[in-house]
Formats: sequence, structure tokens, C-alpha cells
Amino acid sequence: MQPIKGVKILIVDDEPNIVQFLELGLQNEGFEVFTAPDGFTAVTLAKQARPHIVILDVMMPGMDGFEVCRMLKKTEQVAIIMLTAKEEVEDRVKGLTLGADDYMVKPFSFEELLARIYARLRNQFPHLFAEVAYGPFRIDDRRKEIRYEERVLELSPTEYELLSFLVVNHGLVLSKTVILDKVWGYDFRGEDNIVEVYIRSLRDKLNDKEHRIIRTLRGSGYRVDFG
Repeated sequence: MQPIKGVKILIVDDEPNIVQFLELGLQNEGFEVFTAPDGFTAVTLAKQARPHIVILDVMMPGMDGFEVCRMLKKTEQVAIIMLTAKEEVEDRVKGLTLGADDYMVKPFSFEELLARIYARLRNQFPHLFAEVAYGPFRIDDRRKEIRYEERVLELSPTEYELLSFLVVNHGLVLSKTVILDKVWGYDFRGEDNIVEVYIRSLRDKLNDKEHRIIRTLRGSGYRVDFG
């Protein structure tokens, strides 16, 4: 992956060895890196530096990672990847409920963390990428254009937003409720069958007659598959 200019990452951890390891590795990847040894410093620094990504340890003295996550998500447009030495489901659920975007259990590989960072950037800051490839799809958010197998799709603005959301989250089952919230907005008051209408239109434009690209999982939602 080519470095992306201007991406800021804040590392929040009270273990100096981990901070030094991540700071050096991320700087070598071309990111602008900030560090904080505790939650209070992290909240203050995030307001000043406005990072795109926060790598946030859960277990810290004083203000723990859960509280930092809650506070940052209320005031900042930021993607949070939480780190923990625990592998308990309750911790993961609590972090995600508070707004965390991803979760990694220590010890972890730097390569996996890097992959997750790029995934969050593509998902939440697509404007940083001139064009991003996802399987047979290429999404150019600056032009609001999507190509499928090198063919430019003629999409309305809402179709573009819906297909982008499905493709970026390929492999994940997305419920109608989630789709309505992310594409139409939380205050949408129309009928939820509008999702079905737009899915049908996208399938027509993709020539997806057998629903092999946009799959319906009855009772659960929709999932984009590339294979």
C-alpha cells in the first residue's frame, strides 16, 4: 500500500515499549504519529491534533480506554482501534457499543494492525484515496464514480452511496436498519422497503441476475461477495 499523505495516528498506551514499537513502525509507513501515556492526555491531544485513527489501549490507570473512546466519539470524527490483553467477549462488546470501530487482542502482528488501519481509513476517510480497489470494484470518491470490471456504472447519488457502503464492507452482513442509518440517515422516516428497491436497481446495473454479487440473507440483510 502506498503511503497516504497527511494521515494522523494517535497511540494511547501506558506501556512505553508498545508505544515505541508502534510509533517507529507507523512513522516508517509515512504516518504522522502522536502518543499519549494516559487517557486524560489522549483526550486533550486528540482535540489539538485531530487524528484520523486512534490506537487505544483498554487497561490504563485513571481514565481507561472505554471512557476515552466514549469521550472521543462524542466530539471527534475519528476511527478507534482498541487494544486489550484480554480476549473476553464482554470487553469487545463494551468497546464496540461505546463506538470503537475495531478491536485487537495483544499480542498482535504489526502487519495485521496496519491492514486494519487502512481498512478504517478506506471506510471512514475515503476522500484520502484517489481511487480504491475492492475486488472487481474501483471506487473513486472524489469523482463519486464506481467501476465494476472496468465498466463505469451509471448511478444516482443514493445508489452511489449505497453501493459504496456495501462494497467497502464486503463480506459483512448489513441489516436494513444499518443500511438506512448509514445511507439515508438516522432521521429517515420513509419505508424500509426503499432498501429493497435500490438493491434491485443496483443488481440490474451490475447484471447480477442470480444475486451472486449482492446476496440476500433472509431475515438478516445483504452482503457483497467477490468470489
